[in-house]
Amino acid sequence: MSLSERFDAFQPYALAALRIISGLTFLAHGTMKLFAFPGPQPGAGDTLSTLFLIGALIELIGGALVAIGFLTRPAAFIMSGQMAVAYFMFHFPKSFFPSLNGGDAAVLYCFIFLFFVFAGAGALSVDNREKA
Repeated sequence: MSLSERFDAFQPYALAALRIISGLTFLAHGTMKLFAFPGPQPGAGDTLSTLFLIGALIELIGGALVAIGFLTRPAAFIMSGQMAVAYFMFHFPKSFFPSLNGGDAAVLYCFIFLFFVFAGAGALSVDNREKA
């Protein structure tokens, strides 16, 4: 058995690890905006605008859904779109290059979540639980 074939056996679990960590880190952005936990969102201010609140709720709820692997594809689709909007509204006007405009995370989240739209939740998810 080749090394590649051995790694193939772990692919569903690598996908699950990426999904869980991406969901949890995204959820943390929502908790920072809504509850200042584990710390306040830098530049958030004291008031929640409608756009800020919608983003925070998508991050909180979507992050939790993706982390547990429930409704992964639709949640990831919405989250990918949110990150595309965030990038073009807030980062792109500063510079074309993500490394210069602070949009690295937005671009990565956008494409990671877009990947989950097509790949699904993978192992260890509610979406793929064994049917009893």
